Amino acid sequence: MSISLKPIVPLTVFFRKARLICIIPLILIWVSGNHKIQAQNRTVESVGDVILFSLPTIVLGSTVVINDKQGTWQFSKGFILNQAVTYGLKLAVNKSRPNMENINSFPSGHTSTTFQSASFIQQRYGWKYGAPAYVLAGFTGYSRIEANKHDIVDVLMGAAIGIGSSYLFTTPQSRTQYELTFSSEDNYYVLGLAYNF
Repeated sequence: MSISLKPIVPLTVFFRKARLICIIPLILIWVSGNHKIQAQNRTVESVGDVILFSLPTIVLGSTVVINDKQGTWQFSKGFILNQAVTYGLKLAVNKSRPNMENINSFPSGHTSTTFQSASFIQQRYGWKYGAPAYVLAGFTGYSRIEANKHDIVDVLMGAAIGIGSSYLFTTPQSRTQYELTFSSEDNYYVLGLAYNF
């Protein structure tokens, strides 16, 4: 008996998509940096904090509500890996925050969490739902820079870790509603129809 492991997503496809996905946060951060939002830093930071908790909660809750057990499991694995890598790097790197509050700046945990959630949505359910999630994740990254908690490197690395951890486990949701089967044995023929609700 031999067991072979093959990646869920071929590496060439992964890297091609990863390049495209990495461009999105760069554009969002550049645009947000050049067009200052007319709000106080505290308000922007608070909105980023709300997105940090609400986006993963909504994503996980949605997979449960629509009974996407495979999606729930894939999101959970990506989330756990993302948190482990992010906080492992925070402990290993010990980079000071721009406001000198502590030495847990690299990478941005807010950004890695929200980008992991957005990447899961995009990869599992498509751009129709993924694009708004990426906008929210991009705003969270902006809020961390605006609040003087992180610099651009922290935010970009957080986004990359979040996207990468999601891409390792997430597959597109099956859109198959029905399946037609046929089998024959001796002089018997069976035609079957399976419908997924």
